[in-house]
Amino acid sequence: MTSLTQTDEQYQDYILQDVSRTFALTIPQLPDSLRRVIGNAYLLCRITDTIEDDNALSIAQTRQLTDMFADVVRGTASAEEFAQTLYPLLSSHTIPAEHDLIKNTASVIRITHSFNTTQRTALERCVRIMAKGMADYQETESLQGLPDLAAMNQYCYFVAGVVGEMLTELFCDYSPQINAHKAQLMKLAVSFGQGLQMTNILKDIWDDRKRGACWLPQDILSKHGFNINNLQPGMSDPGFQAALGELIGIARNHLHNALTYTCMIPPHEKGIRRFCLWALGMAVLTLNKINRHRDFSDGTQVKISRRSVKATVITTSLFAGQDRILWLLFNRAAHGLPAVDFSTAALPEFR
Repeated sequence: MTSLTQTDEQYQDYILQDVSRTFALTIPQLPDSLRRVIGNAYLLCRITDTIEDDNALSIAQTRQLTDMFADVVRGTASAEEFAQTLYPLLSSHTIPAEHDLIKNTASVIRITHSFNTTQRTALERCVRIMAKGMADYQETESLQGLPDLAAMNQYCYFVAGVVGEMLTELFCDYSPQINAHKAQLMKLAVSFGQGLQMTNILKDIWDDRKRGACWLPQDILSKHGFNINNLQPGMSDPGFQAALGELIGIARNHLHNALTYTCMIPPHEKGIRRFCLWALGMAVLTLNKINRHRDFSDGTQVKISRRSVKATVITTSLFAGQDRILWLLFNRAAHGLPAVDFSTAALPEFR
């Protein structure tokens, strides 16, 4: 493989701004050595996501290309050949920045292959599990939702929980102090990822249905007397609203675990804490909007405002090292969200 160049580093910084405004905001908060590897990790996940999301690809093509990309990350397949295969197949559904990212896969991979063994292993594992899991779920994607909460947990693991595990591996590699709590952090990391992903699933219920997908668990809906076949935007049905409330409560509990995770990061590591807190804070505020407007009909109606984003950034940054105040802020922000029984024991583990 061609050696790493300064141009590759510049490309990574440039394309990150175009493919994710959120991560372009949070990743620069990290210490320099983590910023580089986590920025690269995000781009690897984004490439995987692009393969899964492009509706012009058949299920067979998606499976072939995700397997090929996992091999590229592992170093057993050519990044150039992968890009030449996928790029012409992309549709207009895929945004221009993602077209550009796929075209320049080799630049991203050269950086990936410059990392130490622990970092590379973490990235390779994440892409492999994410690629296989997302392809498996794409094959069964429908408006019938998922059979039960366990299936939702597993789906959230494949798209977010495994990312939490990868980040934890990278944090532990960076800091012996963090590594001392690795076992507990790993379990909480899966819950952290699920809290963020469940928030996105609930916010995007109606947008997902427009493209023929639903990630809600049938067992939760049925428990409250609601048939998923009757699902439609602006639902005022009491059964649906009760089921939505239970799912909001479950997501809230996962975000509670996310703050426990964040507070286990040493207080002097304010960059890592900010990275976690900004995502956590915005998710809690989004859950609040969904909870107050359970009859919403479009994701834009429960999207938090730029003012709320700014307030979250300022407040959590100001108190990033002060656990007691962070818990007060969380409890205040989560006040009014449904309370449900909860245990992390049911979360999937793929060690």
